[in-house]
Amino acid sequence: MKDVFEKRLKKLKKNHEELLSKRNVMIEDDNGIFNRYKYPVLTAEHTPLFWRYDLDKKNNPYLMERFGVNAVFNATAMKWKNKYIVLARVESINRKSFFGIAESDNGIDNFRFWDYPVRMPETDLPDTNIYDMRLTEHEDGWIYGLFCAERKDFAAPDYDQSAAIAECGIARTKDLKKWERFADLRTPSPQQRNVVLHPEFVNGKYAFYTRPQDGFIGTGTGGGIGFGLSSSITNAVIDEEIIVDPKIYHTVNEAKNGLGPAPIKTKFGWLHLAHGVRNTANGLRCVLYVFMTDLNDLAKIIYKPGGYFLAPQGEERVGDVSNVVFSNGWIKDDDGSIFIYYASSDTRLHVATTTIEKLLDYVMHTPEDGFTSSTSVNTLNKIITKNKSIITRKKLAVT
Repeated sequence: MKDVFEKRLKKLKKNHEELLSKRNVMIEDDNGIFNRYKYPVLTAEHTPLFWRYDLDKKNNPYLMERFGVNAVFNATAMKWKNKYIVLARVESINRKSFFGIAESDNGIDNFRFWDYPVRMPETDLPDTNIYDMRLTEHEDGWIYGLFCAERKDFAAPDYDQSAAIAECGIARTKDLKKWERFADLRTPSPQQRNVVLHPEFVNGKYAFYTRPQDGFIGTGTGGGIGFGLSSSITNAVIDEEIIVDPKIYHTVNEAKNGLGPAPIKTKFGWLHLAHGVRNTANGLRCVLYVFMTDLNDLAKIIYKPGGYFLAPQGEERVGDVSNVVFSNGWIKDDDGSIFIYYASSDTRLHVATTTIEKLLDYVMHTPEDGFTSSTSVNTLNKIITKNKSIITRKKLAVT
């Protein structure tokens, strides 16, 4: 019995250390906008062995997994004490999610989890499930975490055990370890998901990007990405939601859309990363897209490239919820580098890198969606005509 335990432990430790120490490899994407990396930065297997296994030989002689982890995904991110921090959604095999923090020296590999998961306080109405946090370093000096707080819909009949209500949980911290929980956000919408706190005050108030929806899954009358103000953060109430980015027929966000991480401020405007969902013959497909809002009028989009920014490719399309990419975390480094942390198929976490200069070029100079096939052809013809003139003039051998 001792040999079984010791042999398994030795093998587990060896394989785990090899995984955590594996160097990531940049993949040269040909779109010129960003670069993917060969390996995910976090998976279920990256979680500590002392989370998943009881290491007491007497109680666990066969070294069985006692607390199974199903997936690690949908991570918010920030630079913290010169480390790249991701606060990920960790889903155990019982489908309950919680938050785990992992750090890396370079932001692309060797992420290691902190010893303990986040101990998130509860409100008077306990959460059944919490997930998909967005971190915001606010000008008031606090770090805020906004996340989905899911509870059973007690108004639903007993036979429907899938009916749920999603609210926006709000907490703040100074050290990412001790958290102070406030009342859930209140808005005119029956349910809320994908809520993000703006990093600056707006007219002395806290500004929120919302995703109004009628039901837990379907948005219903919810029109897209919303925006609203609250005079308080400890008891946040939005009286009016303005739709910033509406759902539009036959686009990448025709079914629903929501903001990803908190926006990045640039001299031209606020850069936003969002996810869009459309319906297909094979089910829902979720991609990422980018847009920019005015520096002063946060509800006014001034640039929005047509189509998606990043979509699932290859193995990214396979997982618990296939054909999905989702991001709620990015980091802008001091040198202008951008680290985009995105999950694939609700299973694992990846990173893509770019620069602020590239993102600005992309968002400000990529054609917008004309919403019809005809306008798409017109846009393409303009590009072709211009390029053929350049090819002829400079005698370029381009096909």
